[in-house]
Amino acid sequence: MIQMTTLTEVLDHLQREGYTTDFNLKENCLECHGNLLQIFPNEFSVDKTYRFEGMTDPGDEAIIYAVSSSKHNIKGTLVNGYGTSSSALTHEMVEALNKKTL
Repeated sequence: MIQMTTLTEVLDHLQREGYTTDFNLKENCLECHGNLLQIFPNEFSVDKTYRFEGMTDPGDEAIIYAVSSSKHNIKGTLVNGYGTSSSALTHEMVEALNKKTL
């Protein structure tokens, strides 16, 4: 079992596993490739999640999603804050992101 303790270590590991696209979180979709591709909740799945909690600063809390879409033949990562720093999302996006989260 590989011990990964930083955001960078996890992102490097996921990139080696083929998660090479950087996704941006929008209210109702994921965007990538300079916002040319939008992937909606029914078009992707969350394969893995990694949570990081700030030791002293709640602003350091983040989550990495390893996301894949067979429809668009793409795999990538989404990094987002959670708790008080999370983004406003549609109900469908919240459900899609939490579907495979433990």
